[in-house]
Amino acid sequence: MKMIDIPPVWLAVFAFVAYWQGQLIPTDWVPFGEVIGGLLVLAGLAVMALAVFEFMRHKTTVIPHQHASALIDTGIFARTRNPIYLGDALVLAGLCLRWEANLSLLLVPMFMVLITKRFILDEEARLQDGFGTAFQHYKAKSPRWVF
Repeated sequence: MKMIDIPPVWLAVFAFVAYWQGQLIPTDWVPFGEVIGGLLVLAGLAVMALAVFEFMRHKTTVIPHQHASALIDTGIFARTRNPIYLGDALVLAGLCLRWEANLSLLLVPMFMVLITKRFILDEEARLQDGFGTAFQHYKAKSPRWVF
């Protein structure tokens, strides 16, 4: 059976690993980890909601592997070129803390690398093909993640 290759599936896989790490080897070294984790999950969901709002406002697709009909550089996209993926990473980090799976925080950068290689690089190539110089200017002023 072929796995559905979309970012939420990858997030679920990484979250599943974190959950089981927390069950098998609970690690709770972060003071107020449950509260901080909950805030990270909420922040991630908020960032994703802001991104979806911008997609709807610009009437373009949110679905990976499809061609965008507009280049979005406003709202949350002025701060990061990939707010939904950033939101996914925040949710994953938050779940690790909430589930006492602090060792699994190492999964967050791994998730970010996987998402970059499987989705972001192709998306950027399509945006470059579709929007040329406008995408180059956007790329120069807005980071891929937040750094």
